[in-house]
Amino acid sequence: MVLQASRAGLAAALLLLPLVSRATGVVVPRGVQAPDAQPPALLVSAHELSRELRDPSLVLLQVGPKEDYDAGHIEGARFVQMQDLAAPRAEGAPVLELPDEAELRNRLEGLGIGDGSRVVVVAGADWASPATRVLFTLQAAGLGARSRLLDGGSEGWKRAKLPVTTAVPPVPARGRLTIPADRSIVVDHAWVQSHVGAPGVRIIDARAPMFFEGPGMRDHQAGHIPGARNVPFNTVMNDSLQVVPVAELRRMFAAAGVQPGDTVAAYCHIGQQATLVVLAARLAGIPVRLYDGSFTDWEGRKLPVENAKAPGGGARPGR
Repeated sequence: MVLQASRAGLAAALLLLPLVSRATGVVVPRGVQAPDAQPPALLVSAHELSRELRDPSLVLLQVGPKEDYDAGHIEGARFVQMQDLAAPRAEGAPVLELPDEAELRNRLEGLGIGDGSRVVVVAGADWASPATRVLFTLQAAGLGARSRLLDGGSEGWKRAKLPVTTAVPPVPARGRLTIPADRSIVVDHAWVQSHVGAPGVRIIDARAPMFFEGPGMRDHQAGHIPGARNVPFNTVMNDSLQVVPVAELRRMFAAAGVQPGDTVAAYCHIGQQATLVVLAARLAGIPVRLYDGSFTDWEGRKLPVENAKAPGGGARPGR
């Protein structure tokens, strides 16, 4: 599985006030599940989607290599990139961040998305984490209950021997979005700092173990936010880009110290890979937030980094 890198190398928000977990008192962001709630319908199979293609409210967004899209895609699917739905950034800057609410609404409306739309995100080739980043962005825009991921991605669609086309759909009629956005699912460095070790909160590092605990690679120094536990992004899906069973997801979070009623705050390198862990938590019924900017932002602020395998062990200042 490749998530902008190799596996080896690396809703509308519910129109309710934020909930409070009965067990811990931690605020549960709008649009995510309380720990005792049923997991949301976040995945759709290829055959299920094939029966929905004539639904006029359906919007398909394919995320992945352009050449994969051009070679054949699901009829009606539109090609998008993560950066189409991200804030502008300086050239070479690696951090992904959400645009402001008005700008995000404008871009989604330009894709034909409105209050009544039902959106399915398709991972082209093996680009799982770019697709889940777009899914997360839709959740932040208030469309969490109206957005799903195609389980198995475009390759799963083709394995099911369902038809593809090279025809690019016409420019859609502009949508109209009035659903409230849900930025409660996004946190920053200050929130993370204030919740490290807090009861009812578990900080989860979604990066590959080589970055979490060493040895690191190239310009990525090993280490993690103090107190964080590791749930690697590439354990959420199998090699066919199908999400592992919910029971397995729950075991993974439990092994990382997530207790019933806890809220997870996930981060990675730049806010991309961790969206796979966000998806996993939502499927497991665990309240979850994303540290947008993630470890790149944390280190850039010279905040403490923990690495037990480093000389001397323990915490060190950020670079």
